[in-house]
Parts: sequence; structure tokens; C-alpha cells
Amino acid sequence: MLPHDSAITHVTGESVYVNDINMESRMLHGHLVCSQHARARILSVETEEAAHLEGVLAVITHAGIPGKNQMGPVFQDEPCLAAEETGFIGQPVVLIAATSKEIAREAEKLIHILYEPLEAVTDLATSIRKGNRLHPPRHIECGNIEKGFAISDHIIEGTLETGGQEHWYLETQSCIAVPGEGREIKIFSSTQHPSETQSTVAAVLGIHKNEVEVEVKRMGGAFGGKETQANHYAAYAALLATQTGRPVKIHLTRDEDQIITGKRHPAFSLYKAGFDRQGKLLALEVLLHLDAGSSSDLTMAILERALFHADNAYFIPNMRVTGHTWKTNKPSNTAFRGFGGPQGMAVIENIIDAVARFLGKDALEVRKINFYGTKTRNITHYGQIIQNNRLPLLIKKLTVSSGYHQRRADIHRFNSLHRYHKKGMALTPVKFGISFTTTFLNQAGALINIYTDGTVIVSHGGTEMGQGLHTKILGIAASELGINEKHIRVDATNTSKVPNTSATAASSGSDMNGMAVKDAAEKLKTRLIQIAAPLLACEKIENIVFQNDMVFDVQKPGLKIRFAELVKKAYLERISLSATGFYKTPGIFFDKDSGKGNPFHYFAFGMAVSEVLLDTLTGSVKVLRTDILHDAGKSLNERIDRGQTEGGFIQGLGWVTTENLKYDEKGNLLNHSPDTYKIPTINDIPADFRVEFLKDVPNPNTVRQSKAVGEPPFMLALSVWLAIKDAISATFNHQYEPRLPVPATCENILLCLEELKDKKGSNLIPKG
Repeated sequence: MLPHDSAITHVTGESVYVNDINMESRMLHGHLVCSQHARARILSVETEEAAHLEGVLAVITHAGIPGKNQMGPVFQDEPCLAAEETGFIGQPVVLIAATSKEIAREAEKLIHILYEPLEAVTDLATSIRKGNRLHPPRHIECGNIEKGFAISDHIIEGTLETGGQEHWYLETQSCIAVPGEGREIKIFSSTQHPSETQSTVAAVLGIHKNEVEVEVKRMGGAFGGKETQANHYAAYAALLATQTGRPVKIHLTRDEDQIITGKRHPAFSLYKAGFDRQGKLLALEVLLHLDAGSSSDLTMAILERALFHADNAYFIPNMRVTGHTWKTNKPSNTAFRGFGGPQGMAVIENIIDAVARFLGKDALEVRKINFYGTKTRNITHYGQIIQNNRLPLLIKKLTVSSGYHQRRADIHRFNSLHRYHKKGMALTPVKFGISFTTTFLNQAGALINIYTDGTVIVSHGGTEMGQGLHTKILGIAASELGINEKHIRVDATNTSKVPNTSATAASSGSDMNGMAVKDAAEKLKTRLIQIAAPLLACEKIENIVFQNDMVFDVQKPGLKIRFAELVKKAYLERISLSATGFYKTPGIFFDKDSGKGNPFHYFAFGMAVSEVLLDTLTGSVKVLRTDILHDAGKSLNERIDRGQTEGGFIQGLGWVTTENLKYDEKGNLLNHSPDTYKIPTINDIPADFRVEFLKDVPNPNTVRQSKAVGEPPFMLALSVWLAIKDAISATFNHQYEPRLPVPATCENILLCLEELKDKKGSNLIPKG
């Protein structure tokens, strides 16, 4: 099993990131002068004094943009530089290029911007109240919702708040722009979407895409935060480089990055659920409200995925989900691991939990009777049939391996003996659709070059952000060509080699780019077989195999030719040793008007059981144990998939427990540094952490029968949030439904306990 391709260079410090690229003395430093107002009219901007400071080579306002002052990836509502009005604190107004960062900061002090502050909307509730809508609502419905409620034995209603989340990638937003001949420019960017970065730079500079080359060696993390928003810093660096004729680097400090960039979308959801006496859901209505921030970015696609995943793993015959997006004067919220899935799943998992508490049942029992079936009860609210449902197998294996029922009894016993410490446990599933929900994005390209010494370079459209994509691609290429991986190098992602690529996102990087590489390898083998057949005296070319650096006929294994030798002979025969590959995901479509279709190629499944210990006096929580059983199909690289599963869960753990964005009434982010924003640390990892993969479940019609692993494990952390809820509920002998938002910080836990004590919460539902 291949180790991560950069493991050694990461440890030794030799891995090259954007900030490590050395342009020697010609490199200039880019700096952003940003708005200090959440919303204000720009009355005047004076830059002359700053422009004359020694060491300053360029000062640019919106008036100095040669192309379009626009960076919106889907909707044209995101200016490159603020022109007449600012929309959030941290919005760039002026760009500076100087010989040092220190000089650039001195120049900023000499820039005078006169603002007229305007009324700002800095929270979701106010935006909803004022009707500050971003786009029209989206809607998906199945069955007959009114009839479903009419036949229900019980109906519950409630609300749920889920907070935003900072990406906190280790490498902050970074870019170097290098001007070339004429209007040519090369961009070294920490971006998940090189083709979109290319498009944005071309538009801002007013040049053609073929004059912009974007290259990505690797990123120091991204998690969705560099899917669209890396484009901004490429545009800023390109503007400064074009004006100065010198390379320009922009590299944000941690504080700058957290203040300026968008987050996971905060959400406020209202729900109404009808169910029978056993807890089977008969009707569900959900209204989901997303805080978009100052502009559209990818909000509508994120909203759609949230609506798609409002069912999670449960069949609901009568269902109506409606999504609303609202504009606030904060940085535009953007893609984040799960891409709306966490916000949607949190609602239904909270509902299942509430139903179980209402009926006095174990939530596991309610989940099981509501799971999607394998032959019936297997159609989603948007009309897609659930194929290869792994939920029954997962629940069977995990309840046994985790000792769920015995531990549940032990927890009841513990709670009866302890007044101020309570334990809680929850099992939660994940059913996550794999594909871009925007159909045309489901395509990928690759380029394989074989050299006459038998070595190979593979280029593809995916980007490496630490998730091990290049390692998986290396393994796929080695297996398909039948040669040792030491003869193959996966090159930096470059728009001049593989054009018109989609973002490395939606957990589809390995799926799509792996298939494109496979396609290119098959074309090359077809050519090489024509040379090999007569050399091997082979009568049936389908018998020729490539294996262990050799090429041979399976019927005559004694007669072999080395791969490198065959390549030389092919070159002498003037056979092309370069091939492109292409892949488009089959069978996917979605009609937004009808709310029906087949938006996903397949579903990834997983389950987690988490147990927590709660101190009811302080609100502090310790995660005692987590058991994860995940469906990765036939894993391409189990060690990498394990890392993704563990890492995704821990990042999700941060979202549901500690990561709480704090803004003041003016729209200032108050916790924009590592000492005030609490991401998970080693102390937050479950004391007993067990991760296993479902075995013998190959995934048909994918690269080497594998499944995507990047995003699905994130939502398994909902098991921790609901385990905390279980512990809170135990404080009052499970008589009331706790109203616990995401994240379940110490503060929110104590507020929840206080509310239960007063018996005042609108979500408090006495057991029926």
C-alpha cells in the first residue's frame, strides 16, 4: 500500500508550497487595504501619498482594473475591489505592491478613505426579519404532506440553529503572479479550482484564458475554502504584477485570513414532523434558512445539497423541504466540507432524537425503523432510487462491534448513581450523495506522457490539498500500466496541460480524475499492444497483460518483454507515447423546476457510535469513545482513507462542539486568531477511537470499485452532538427535549441545562 506521496518531504520540510517559491530580489509583496465598516458608502479614496512612498511600486483601486471588476463564480455580484459601497468588514478597497510587507503596511497608513457608514445587517435573524433575500427559495417535495400529517399519531415542531465554521487550513490564502511576454501571466495559486482561477484572472485583466497559466503543486489544506475564494488573491496578485511588471506574492496572515474569508453557512431551520406510535415518520416539513454573507458565491448549490440531504438515511413518504438564502454584511460564506450536507442532516437527526425521546424509546430503535430499505422504501424525496444500500449491514455490524446495547445499560446505571456527571451515547448514520449537483461539472481530464526510458508523468485536473489524491492517482496509474510506482511522477496540476477542469470538491477527485487517468492509460496500452503482439507471437491481443514492469501473453508467460524496452520499440515505430484521458459521470441529471432527478452517481454510507461524559456544573464534555464503521467500497488506499475518515470526523467534532464564531453588532469577527477560535486539539480526540471499513462491498461502475471518502465522515460527528444531548436529557431523567444548538459549547450546554431547569423552552416536549 502506497504511503502519501509527500509524506517524507512534509516531515523534512522540503515540500514546496506557494509561500516557499523564491523569485529572488524581483519579488514584490502584495497587500490589501480593507474596509473597516460592514456597510458604507465610499465617498473618496486618496492614494497619492502612499504611491510616492519609497519601496511602493503600485497602488490600485477599482478604477485601475483593466478588465471586469467582478469575481462572482456563478452570479456576478462580487466585485474584485469595492467601488461605491462596501459590503463587509475586510472587503478589499485598495491594493498595494511594495518591496516588503513592512513598507506596504506603512503605505496603508498613508491611504485616506472617507466612508459614510450605512445601516448593516450582521446576523441571519435580522436579515430574515428585514426580508433581505439573496435569491428565490428552492423547493423539493414528495407524497402528500397534508395527508401525511393527517394520518400521523403524533406531531412535533421545533427549531434548530447550526453555526458557521472557519476552515482553518494550515496554509492561509496564498498566490504568486508572474508576468510573462506580452499579456501572458503565470499564477502559482493555492486553489482547489485552477480553471476557475484562470477564468477569474483573465476576466479581471481583460485578457484571454490562453494567456493565463495556473499551476498548483499542492495546498496546505483547503476544505472548500479555496474552491472559489482562492480566486480573489490570484486576481489581486495578477493586477499588481501586471501593473509593476514584476512577480507579486500575496500571503495572508492568520488573522487577515480569518477576518476576510467566508465560512460554513450558519443556518436556522424550522421543522414539523408527523409519526406513528412506533416512531415511523409519516410526514416532514423543513424550512431551511442559510446566511449567505455579502454575495452569492456557491450559496445556491450549497442550499440544494442541504435540501438533498435533509432526509439523511431515512425514508419519509411525505416530505416538503424549502430552502431560503439571506444576505448579511459579512464575508461571503462559501464551500466547506460537506457542502450543506451537515446543515441538512443535523435537522433530521435532531428530529429522530426528539421523536425517540417523545416516545420514551432508544433513538437507535427509531432510526432502524425509518432507514431506507433495499427493495422497498428506497426512493428519496427527489426521486432517486437508493442502490446498493449498506445501512442494514452497517447497523448489524456496528451495534455488535461497539457493544451498543450493553453500554447503553451501563450508561443508565452510571447516570442513576451520579448527580453532577452524566454520560450520553448516540449512534448516527450518514448517506451522502457523491457527484457535483451541477451536472456539467461532473467531468475530468488527464494527460499521460511516457518517456523512452520507460518513466511516466501523469497530469490530471485534480488538486492535492493533503488528502492524498496524487497518491491515489499514482496507484491507479501504476496498476493500469503494470509498472512500479517509482517509475511514475504525478505532476503539478496545470491549466496548460489539462484544461477546463472542475474543482477538486464534492468528494469526487479520485472518482473522476482516476477514471480519466485510466482512460488515458488504456489508450496507451492499446497502442503498445500493437507493437508487443508480434514480439510475443501472440494470437489474441486480449491475452496481453501489463504487470510487474513486464508485458506478456498470459497463455505464454515464459515469453516477456520489459515495459521500458517495449516503449523504446514503440518510439522507433513512431507510435505516440502521449495520450489524454477523459471521463464524465454517467446517468446523472436533476430538474430544478420539478425537484426530481438522479443527481448522484452513488451514495457513500457510514455510521458512528459516540459516548461522552458531561460535567453539568461546568458544561465541559469529554468524548470517551467513538466507533466508526465506514463504507469506502474497495478502498484505493486504506491508510489514506483512514486518515480522511479520522480527520473528517475530528473536523466535524470541532463544528458540533467548540468552533463558535463570535461577531459584535458592527460585524467585527471577535475571535479571528488561534488563541480565541477553538479548533479541535489532541485533547478533543476520543480517548478510545476505533475506525473500521466495511469489507467485501465493492462499488460498481467506479474506478477500481472504490468510493469517495473526503466528506461523508464529517457528518458522523453528529453522533457526539446527540450524545451530549442524551447526557443533558439524562439530567432530567429524559423527561424533556433539550434545545441544543450546534456547536454544543460549554456555554450553550449550560444555557440548555438552565432552560430545562426553568421548563421554558419552546422545543421542550413532555413525553407522550
